Amino acid sequence: MIARPALTSVEARIDAYANRLLRSAPATGARARLVEFAVFVLKQAWACVFGAAFLAAVLAAKLWYPDDAALARNDALTIAAVVIQVAMVVGRLETLRELRVIVLFHVVGTVMELFKTDVGSWMYAADGVLRIGGVPLYSGFMYAAVGSYMVRVYRLFDLRFMRYPRRWLTAIVAAAIYANFFTHHWIVDLRWVLVLAVLVLWGRTMMHFRFFRGTFRMPLLLAFAGVAVFIWLAENIATYAGAWLYPSQVGGWHPVDASKLSSWFLLMIVSVVLVAWVYPPRGPDPPALSAGHKGIAAS
Repeated sequence: MIARPALTSVEARIDAYANRLLRSAPATGARARLVEFAVFVLKQAWACVFGAAFLAAVLAAKLWYPDDAALARNDALTIAAVVIQVAMVVGRLETLRELRVIVLFHVVGTVMELFKTDVGSWMYAADGVLRIGGVPLYSGFMYAAVGSYMVRVYRLFDLRFMRYPRRWLTAIVAAAIYANFFTHHWIVDLRWVLVLAVLVLWGRTMMHFRFFRGTFRMPLLLAFAGVAVFIWLAENIATYAGAWLYPSQVGGWHPVDASKLSSWFLLMIVSVVLVAWVYPPRGPDPPALSAGHKGIAAS
């Protein structure tokens, strides 16, 4: 059995305090369901703390950062992202093990950004010196925000998986997805073939999660889709704030095309596979197993 990823010391104190407050909550009825929902929302917010803090910085820069400031706006956002990340680790909101995953997300994302901006898929403002080519360094932190969410939600909700596919198969699909983000500029776009592969591979996987008393389950693909929608909404906020722009938005901002949801859905698969190599997927505890179900198959 793989050990449960431990809460950080700060989270453990918050968890103990929250449990003291919640001991008097009823176990059944409408109030019980309301309490469960409130805990779910608060844990989701806690999992998103890095991304929310950085998105707040992006919006603040759009609204209040002076155009004539000596420090370029892009450089200020990069410094803000570094400060947030350092605060997360020093404040024991993230573990060093999680930081390694987040750095990997940063590298994977920056490589994609360098390519995508070079072929004109999207663009950044040209100001600042903290950049690689046309890509400001804060761009990698946007991918790191996804990584931060993924590793935090894994332990905050004590995620377990039934019928999780073998990890070597998921790695092959994730590698193909990542490659297609590049190769579709020269050869046929295989995204829908890859979506079909994802549906086949993860179609029977159930995710078990706990946010207070009860253990719940849902199809893992539904969770993938939900997070993709959430990221797409955040992308709309970020492009409105000028973090980057798609070519169609240069003449005036408008919502990001819903077709991008498929890209975010596939990027979610890459994210999940990266996290699964650091936190191998675990099956539900025996009492949670339904009749006829077996545990996950992990390599």
